[in-house]
Amino acid sequence: AGGFGRMIRFLLLQNRQGKTRTAKYYVPMDDDEKHQLEFEVHRLVVNRDPKFTNFAEFRTHKIIYRRYAGLFFSLCVDVNDNELALLEAIHLFVEVLDHYFSNVCELDLVFNFHKVYQVIDEFILAGEIQETSKKQIMERLYELEKIKD
Repeated sequence: AGGFGRMIRFLLLQNRQGKTRTAKYYVPMDDDEKHQLEFEVHRLVVNRDPKFTNFAEFRTHKIIYRRYAGLFFSLCVDVNDNELALLEAIHLFVEVLDHYFSNVCELDLVFNFHKVYQVIDEFILAGEIQETSKKQIMERLYELEKIKD
């Protein structure tokens, strides 16, 4: 994906023990490479001093992450992407999950993984953030719930 500019390469939700609970990749890679990336990202964020920023260089990209309770939400992005905007995007994602699951916990992510991916798909498309309105995202999710019933 050379020259297309800014995009999210992948999104990871991992617990403190390194178990990946959700992973969404926007660039093609094989399973071995994905497992290696997940291992390296976890090692990077879990051992990082809390006094440091939530941005870290990672290979030729950058990891933007935030910890909520026992979960790390990480985005791999291009080096020129706006860190603060992406940190806000992570926070919005967590707010939407929290609202959608009525106080989200790790087990919600495990047992309702399909809904988590649905939230991600309402929010990010092809590695680009499509919607930043919590209200809009929630309305779409409720519409999708009605269709299923």
